[in-house]
Amino acid sequence: MSDYAVIFDMDGVLVDSYQAHFESWRQMARRHGQDMTEPQFAATFGRTSRDIIHRLWGSVVTSAEQVTQWDHEKEHLYRQILAEKFPEMDGAHELIEALHAAGFVMAIGSSGPPGNVQVVRENLPGSRHINVTVTREDITHGKPDPEVFLKAADKLALPPCRCAVVEDAPAGIEAARRAGMAAIAITGTAPREELARGAGLVVDSLRELTPEIIKRLIERVAGVSPARGEGILPSQD
Repeated sequence: MSDYAVIFDMDGVLVDSYQAHFESWRQMARRHGQDMTEPQFAATFGRTSRDIIHRLWGSVVTSAEQVTQWDHEKEHLYRQILAEKFPEMDGAHELIEALHAAGFVMAIGSSGPPGNVQVVRENLPGSRHINVTVTREDITHGKPDPEVFLKAADKLALPPCRCAVVEDAPAGIEAARRAGMAAIAITGTAPREELARGAGLVVDSLRELTPEIIKRLIERVAGVSPARGEGILPSQD
């Protein structure tokens, strides 16, 4: 049994999907006479699609059936765009290979649907080393609720204090913090100063991370781990 785990968020961490998500949202919205601005998109990045639909178009989408329809349309467009030219995050498969060689177990903890996760697993080198996945179909509450990461830890058979989360969105960092896990933020989606409020470590690239760095962070957090939902980890930016 492994002593340590890394739980990866997917979008903006393993796959540079920002533009694919933004374009699929805009195309879907335009089909229904709506629009999404980039500030709106950035402010909701990391949340579930259904949550975003409720937040932005709740006055237009008035039934559960409509929400489901818009959601399915958006995700279908996203997978089409993503598969055309898969945008792996720089250093993603190298980090996965290094963690596997060091004895870590790994998971994907994503707010996206299973089909999106499958596209990434089919196209990302090294994804065979990802032991488990948790998608929005496995959870009741989206980030910043910690459910997605707690379920991933449970599937990996490790306590939360033995897990690190790699995230790019403030909602995901907050979810990791509430779960009592070491939170690692990668810049690109949100400003560094915003990520640093909750993350134990902020990096600009996955290439800055090694198994040794992650292990030390997990051990440091485990030694001072607050109760679930309390305290904020110090930033090391």
